[in-house]
Amino acid sequence: MWRRVTAWAGLNPEVARADAVAARWVRGAQAEKDTARLIRRLRWRGWRILHDRRLPGHGRANVDHVLVSPCGTAVVVLDTKAWRKSWDTHLVNGRVCCGLEDRHGEVEKVARYAATVARLTGLPAGSVWPLLVIHGSPIVGGRLDARVPGWDGPVHVLGPEFLVPTLSAAPAVRNPRAAARLAARVAEALPPYTSRGNRP
Repeated sequence: MWRRVTAWAGLNPEVARADAVAARWVRGAQAEKDTARLIRRLRWRGWRILHDRRLPGHGRANVDHVLVSPCGTAVVVLDTKAWRKSWDTHLVNGRVCCGLEDRHGEVEKVARYAATVARLTGLPAGSVWPLLVIHGSPIVGGRLDARVPGWDGPVHVLGPEFLVPTLSAAPAVRNPRAAARLAARVAEALPPYTSRGNRP
């Protein structure tokens, strides 16, 4: 208790920093759950969904959500973030920023993850869609299409209210067998992330 009091008073900065990191982790975990709840309804439209998958070749990195399209020809690599509610997310000179903070590194990261998923599954890069969904911070215009060097297409940055409508607007053609085969390839290439408590 004394450690908390001294941290609140500014006398124990180590505890204050640790508490801030823990609070961010809790917000991030809740945002992932919220995203999972939102995309659950896509199963009725034929989407296959995998959560919390390990990304071989990226240390202890994980992909929050991977979705296989109903047609069985495309994969969505979806990363979830929880950013400050009082700051808008917008583009500044082509870079994604939250308030005055440059957050384009998160966009670059999900593009790298998408490139790795394409390589591991044998899909052409154009068949893998990197997507970042932001909880908390309002996105100017509701969605942004950001660019990353080395990645040909856009990285879509969406608010949660745009997530399901955007994915639902994908081609409505269904091929359950192809989707099941591709989902199996993705599951084999990206094993479940089992050491959640050991994340950095």
